[in-house]
Amino acid sequence: MENIFLGIGGIGPQEMIIVFLIVLLLFGAKKIPDLARGIGKGMGEFKKAKHEFEREIQMGEQEGKREWDRVHKDDAPKAEVPKSGAPKAEEAAGEAEHVAKD
Repeated sequence: MENIFLGIGGIGPQEMIIVFLIVLLLFGAKKIPDLARGIGKGMGEFKKAKHEFEREIQMGEQEGKREWDRVHKDDAPKAEVPKSGAPKAEEAAGEAEHVAKD
C-alpha cells in the first residue's frame, strides 16, 4: 500500500527537511527541544491514561462477570431430595407426643 500525503504522493527526505526548516523558522532553535519535550510528556500521559482506562474496563468486566455468576447461582433451581415413605425423626417425635396426650 502506498503512503499518500494530501493526495500528492509519499513524503520523501526532501519534504521532511523542508518541514523541519519551517518548524525551525516558526519556533526557533531554542524552543524546539522544549516543544519536543512537551510532546514526549503528552504522549507519556496519553499512554498512561490509555493503560488506566483499559485496566478499569477489565476490572469492571471481571466484577460484572462475578456478579452475574453470583446472581445466577442463587437463582439456579435446587435439586429436591426425594421423600421416602418413612417419616422423619422430628415428625415421628411430634406424632408420638400428640398420641401420648390423647
